[in-house]
Amino acid sequence: MLLRVPAAQTFKSEGPGESTMDFPKLLDGTRTLADVFEIVKRAVERDVGYMRGGLMLGLADLGNHPQGFIGAFYPVATNVIVMNKVPLARIKETNPELYKAYAFHVLLHEYLHSVGYLDERQCRQKVHEISRQLFGDRHSVTLIAEDVSKFFPNLVYPDLAWQPEELSIELVEGFDRGNTGYIA
Repeated sequence: MLLRVPAAQTFKSEGPGESTMDFPKLLDGTRTLADVFEIVKRAVERDVGYMRGGLMLGLADLGNHPQGFIGAFYPVATNVIVMNKVPLARIKETNPELYKAYAFHVLLHEYLHSVGYLDERQCRQKVHEISRQLFGDRHSVTLIAEDVSKFFPNLVYPDLAWQPEELSIELVEGFDRGNTGYIA
């Protein structure tokens, strides 16, 4: 089921030029999670025809388990995506080339939740579909969307399992640039 975001938080696609964007090149040129998120928003806008503004990104230690982990979550009806710092740190240690692809994948998944793709299975299918369309079958973004478990050695700390005692969220400054106000 797709729920529409309220009109006050939705921006219609401008259309021309969106379909000719080189998403692999754009992603390669990113330097921050905010940069990656801008590419995610363009990808969703291209696919579903609208985007949502006013989101924040929180980074938190959501724990680790060798057989699985939470990459991020979007609390429904909020304006925050909370991303797990553990896999991000692990990727930087083991395979930094995966960092942008993994960040794109996770942010795309959670952003789709924020625009109304609440069913987990439907959201995963949409993430894979968008990834394949924009990056092709062999790009790491698509391969992660196809089966993230193939990347577990790079995402989790082997033989360690822990959960934080309390959730401490660090907000990323300047995350959603589409919601910047102007002073006249």
